[in-house]
Amino acid sequence: MTTLAPTLTMRSFPRAAAWLRDLILLITGVILVAMLAQGKIPLPFTPVPLTGQTFAVLLVGATLGSKRGAASLILYTVLGALGLPFFAGGASGMAYLSGPTLGYLVGFVIAAYFVGKLAERGLERNLRTSLIPFIVGTLIIYLFGAGWLAILFGVEKALALGVLPFLIGDLIKMVLAALVLPGAWKLAQQ
Repeated sequence: MTTLAPTLTMRSFPRAAAWLRDLILLITGVILVAMLAQGKIPLPFTPVPLTGQTFAVLLVGATLGSKRGAASLILYTVLGALGLPFFAGGASGMAYLSGPTLGYLVGFVIAAYFVGKLAERGLERNLRTSLIPFIVGTLIIYLFGAGWLAILFGVEKALALGVLPFLIGDLIKMVLAALVLPGAWKLAQQ
């Protein structure tokens, strides 16, 4: 089974080379995550800002699939590390990879892969099951993000700084993604 973005690009550009369609999808995923990272709301009690990145990561994984989604997030991280202003609020550079958000960046790649795997099985196509991939992806992001914070600050502080302040916002992002994807599939099948 395939995911939404490759289905749409194959239908829209049937004569284009597969590598070109894949490249366009990867770059589109990078741009989506980078754009939603720019809306940064710093929280005074945590070094991790509130952004739309996690929503974008869930969508990239679900629409591009496991391999393309993970590759897109790897490319996003590499380009941000090399100096493009892709990280939260336009931040960039190698130093960003050693800060408190490193675990989240690693979690983005792994979450995109697993959300993509579940989407390749069709779970994001149906309202009854569409929340499952996004819950899994969010838990992976928390595991790696808070895991890295636990190394830096200890477990209790990691939960207080990297999980609890984001639960309500991430719940909203998961529900939005779970509502958007089945509707997008219905439109694509017309």
